[in-house]
Amino acid sequence: MPDLGPVAFVCAMPMELTPLRKRLGLRRTTLGDGPAYEGTLDGRPVVAIVTGMGPALATAGIERLLDAASPAPAVVVVVGITGAVDDATPLGTLVRPARVIEGASGRQHVHEPLDGGETRGVLWTTDAMTPAADLPALREQGVVALDMETAAIAQACEARGIRWTVVRAYSDRATDGSVDDDVFHLAHQDGTPDPKAVLRYVVRHPGRIPGLVRMGREADRARRRAADAALAAVAGFTPAAS
Repeated sequence: MPDLGPVAFVCAMPMELTPLRKRLGLRRTTLGDGPAYEGTLDGRPVVAIVTGMGPALATAGIERLLDAASPAPAVVVVVGITGAVDDATPLGTLVRPARVIEGASGRQHVHEPLDGGETRGVLWTTDAMTPAADLPALREQGVVALDMETAAIAQACEARGIRWTVVRAYSDRATDGSVDDDVFHLAHQDGTPDPKAVLRYVVRHPGRIPGLVRMGREADRARRRAADAALAAVAGFTPAAS
């Protein structure tokens, strides 16, 4: 039987990888010139990385993985949380986009879930906060969710002929102003919390502490839901031998 390569999980933030790392018992290792995690899922080799937030770091991270992994991954699975662009869809809902669009260039990627199931709408990848005033136009284009990494990862995978998929769950809404520029910068670019920024924020805005706590709970629920869905998708996936 040919060696079809590992399943590769790619997350932007450490918190998104934590459920996968714990459930699979992944071990810390080195891949290329950076950190990674390795283990198995139902006897298949698994590799996982955290890229950091935004298209530039996502590109650098996925290129590092694809350059160093041997054999190449059988599939790359983008896992994590995302922002909703409407007020109706419940937080925690899984996103199965039909397309991923890179906002700056308009580049499009067709998304094919591993289970071949139904898809809906567009996941919009951007390198900046999306103002509420821009949301109506995005909804007109069929956008259902926002992120900062998936289009970059899709582009790198497609350039090398590697299957990719995305599994995200809603953790917040772009419509309610809960994630403004101040909140966004409570984390470092690598996705880890910035304690000093958090302290400054709560001192300036003590009335927003309950909102931050609520947001944290929703993010925790969403990342666990995404991890569960990613593991279920991979469990039913049989890569085709080339």
